[in-house]
Amino acid sequence: MSENSMKESEETFELAEEYDFTLGIRGRFYRPKKVSTSIRLDDDVLLYFRKKAGEEKIGYQTLMNSALREFILQHTK
Repeated sequence: MSENSMKESEETFELAEEYDFTLGIRGRFYRPKKVSTSIRLDDDVLLYFRKKAGEEKIGYQTLMNSALREFILQHTK
C-alpha cells in the first residue's frame, strides 16, 4: 500500500453512529503486562498453590494471580 493511498483511506474513514457489540467477547485481546518481581512466600502457601495448580492443570503463578485479583475485587467494593 502506497503512502498516498494510506493517507486517502485515513481521510475517508468515518465512524458509524452506532456499533453492535452484543456478540463481542470482553477482554478477548487484553493481555496484562507481566512484571518480573521477587517476593518471599511462606513454604506452606507456595506448596498449596503448586498443588492446587497441578490439580487444575494450570500454572501456579496464574492461580496466584487469580486469587490476588479476587482478593482485590472483594476489598475494593
